[in-house]
Amino acid sequence: MVNKIFSNISSINAFHSKFLLPELEKRMQEWETTPRIGDILQKLAPFLKMYGEYVKGFDNAMELVKTMTDRIAQFKSVIEEIQKQKICGSLTLQHHMLEPVQRIPRYELLLKDYLKKLPPDSLDWNDAKKSLEIISTAASHSNSAIRKMDKLKKLLEVYEMLGEEEDIVNPSNELIREGQILKLAARNTSAQERHLFLFNNMLLYCVPKFSLVGSKFSVRTRVGIDGMKVVETHNEEYPHTFQISGKERTLELQASSEQDKEEWIKALQNTIEAFHQRHETFRNAIAKDNDMHLEVSTAELGKRAPRWIRDNEVTMCMKCKESFNALTRRRHHCRACGHVVCWKCSDYKAQLEYDGGKWNKVCKDCYQIITGCTDSEEKKRKGILEIESAEVSGNSVICSFLQYMEKSKPWQKAWCVIPKQEALVLYMYGAPQVHHNKCLLLSILFRDCKNKEQTLC
Repeated sequence: MVNKIFSNISSINAFHSKFLLPELEKRMQEWETTPRIGDILQKLAPFLKMYGEYVKGFDNAMELVKTMTDRIAQFKSVIEEIQKQKICGSLTLQHHMLEPVQRIPRYELLLKDYLKKLPPDSLDWNDAKKSLEIISTAASHSNSAIRKMDKLKKLLEVYEMLGEEEDIVNPSNELIREGQILKLAARNTSAQERHLFLFNNMLLYCVPKFSLVGSKFSVRTRVGIDGMKVVETHNEEYPHTFQISGKERTLELQASSEQDKEEWIKALQNTIEAFHQRHETFRNAIAKDNDMHLEVSTAELGKRAPRWIRDNEVTMCMKCKESFNALTRRRHHCRACGHVVCWKCSDYKAQLEYDGGKWNKVCKDCYQIITGCTDSEEKKRKGILEIESAEVSGNSVICSFLQYMEKSKPWQKAWCVIPKQEALVLYMYGAPQVHHNKCLLLSILFRDCKNKEQTLC
């Protein structure tokens, strides 16, 4: 885990402390007789390429820290204790992890300033210029990681402003624009103060909340970009108005000025266009795949190895159309048709002839074709408990099968769910002995619980 998070940072530190820093310190002491640093940097700059390995794994390291912090209380506690230390300067672990990524761009800027002030006939000119070329190559990789980190930091700021109500901290999300706006009420002539957060996949329509520290908002409506339309409206009493119409809600809004209105309309239209372009790419990938896999998807399904669709060719599950992300909805491949699907749509296994009859992960459609099992039969195979509890399970903190025992009765299997939106309640779905569609529901309330995780254990 430590290696995945910090990569080769110990090697980078050793290079600086044992080679680059001693060389520079020695040259500073000899500056009057040897006023140059280009020769040192040219000699050691190639070793700065080791930053490439750290930068390459930076995104995955950030995701890993977030995932572990969210899921494991002990990991979160350790991180918080370390961050409280004075040496950390009240900065988070993520901020310190970004420092090595920023190091190379800083070297590049300093060397550019050095060359501006260096006379062209200086003995150090050629060495310094060659050093800058080497460092600039390494800096291009770091700049990309910095931009991603800045985007993630902005998402975290918005997440805090929303009182951690909305799950927007996702590497695939991007904040396009935010700002204050007025909402025209339908039942009266007043204009109400609101705040908009426009992302690449949704618009959050928020209400300001009273706060002594910083701006805080409560999300009133989430409007998806899919199906959204934006039109300019004309209101004699209220200037600078426009209308946003989505599947979830239609809003008539008033901007602070004509320029502000035009900027909002342009940002919304560009976001809608970009969204449709991404989906068009997805549809093209499906059409292309269908052309190439028509024979495999019917007569030879499971008998011949398919060509896997590349991960970067699709942005959403090719079965349920849900968007992929790096944390909760990752990409999986169906071993029968080669489609890229999410974990829910790939939760099936079938024996594939081309792989010697071994059991492989397949999508739902391929499972039904290969095994001949219908959807109703598959539901029966999974059991009535999982089907009837599916709705609450899909919005849960945790859900899985557990064994429970009542007094002198034998151990029984139950599907257990802790919902997100309720107090700490454990729902236990048990199959009744008689054949009917109702489930036995047991709710256990932990009222005096100080530590939820300890109680659950």
